[in-house]
Amino acid sequence: MRRLPPLGAIEAFVQVARLGSVKAAAEELSLSAPALSRRVQALERFMGKPVFDRRHQAVVLNADGERLLSHLAPVLDQLSDAVEALTSGTELLRLRLGVLPLYASQRLFPRLGELRRDHPELHLDIDTAGHGVTRLGDGLDAAIVLARDVDPALHADRLDRNSVYPIGARALLDGSEPVTDPRQLAQLTVLVHRDMPDTFEAWRGAAGVGDVEPLAIDYFDSGQLMLEAAAQGLGIAFMHESHFVDAADPRLARLFGIRVESPYSYWFVCRPKALQTKPVRMFRDWLIWMLGSEDQPAPPPR
Repeated sequence: MRRLPPLGAIEAFVQVARLGSVKAAAEELSLSAPALSRRVQALERFMGKPVFDRRHQAVVLNADGERLLSHLAPVLDQLSDAVEALTSGTELLRLRLGVLPLYASQRLFPRLGELRRDHPELHLDIDTAGHGVTRLGDGLDAAIVLARDVDPALHADRLDRNSVYPIGARALLDGSEPVTDPRQLAQLTVLVHRDMPDTFEAWRGAAGVGDVEPLAIDYFDSGQLMLEAAAQGLGIAFMHESHFVDAADPRLARLFGIRVESPYSYWFVCRPKALQTKPVRMFRDWLIWMLGSEDQPAPPPR
């Protein structure tokens, strides 16, 4: 059998790589910072090469470290799950899920209690860092993404079809000059999400005001912050009908009353092989059921 580096060294390396800090990793593992550094150095001696670039008060994975992490992290997580399952006496399944924060807060988290009730053995590691498709198989088992379409090489389930809604502060409908004409956008700031860059153009074209240029276009990478900015009167957020409805924020109003189909949808995506694993298949089946019916019983585990 080939000789392996000490498990403690592997664990230290993975924690430092994930947290980006020796101090934070040491606290997580209940070690002193010097002790943890010695474990990482032991792994580097075993490998015969450094896996981090040392910078002032920070460590950053180099190319060799990135490759090593992609191989070791999933195995270490599986080992941890196996030990937890054996010591707890119950099967433990873990899904590493990438999901956008607004979808998680509006659609997923309000129903996670039902998932835990129906599948107590399934545990989720939630990752909201974005770029879910590119990270499948490298830290993520599956992802819920917002996209026009999905690479046909991946398994994909469309989760919704939506309309683009111009969303603004309710106060914009009051006063002596209420905002009721799309051409008034020339005096207003438009708010656009970076994951949905074409929403405004799609709406503007369908509304017949393609020649109207807004005062400015501000870009956000957080849907929740976009809604808050709109509520504060900072601009008109071009988002989805579901975002407006699920927000249920009395400060917000839908403007103009023009319905335009969105070019974007939410998708559940994973690699085809991942769908053969029990955690991914179980969550996918529950998610499709959850979105499809409020009344039907949850699907049985397969």
